[in-house]
Amino acid sequence: MALPLCTINPDLKELVRKFRFRRAVNNAAILMKVDQASSEIVLEEELEDVEDVDELRNSIPDTQPRYVLLSWAITHSDGRVSYPLAFIFTTPRDCQPQLQMMYAGSYNHVVKECGLTKVFQMRDLEELDEEWIKTNLVK
Repeated sequence: MALPLCTINPDLKELVRKFRFRRAVNNAAILMKVDQASSEIVLEEELEDVEDVDELRNSIPDTQPRYVLLSWAITHSDGRVSYPLAFIFTTPRDCQPQLQMMYAGSYNHVVKECGLTKVFQMRDLEELDEEWIKTNLVK
């Protein structure tokens, strides 16, 4: 197995662990970025009470890669509400090759650390809408 290019900040590891086991009943996300100077994956922003997908999409830079840990309310046809967790790797086509390599090289390490099975990669943030969430998080 290849070694990751970047390490994960210990405070971020703890935040991810708490996020996975949270009991809140709202939409939330953790945005993670690579700090190029320290070659470390750090918290960029923690979003609570995200109103809609547009707010989430507008919080994610569209010119740089990001890792997003997402908890989203899904209302099922029988009325039940669940809060599935998902990991999304956004990587725009036109960002710096060195930055893309740092994110891609650390991707598997971050996914493993988050411990999630719903893992997605996204090139274009415009794909992230209500329909995408319903289609991919209900599975």
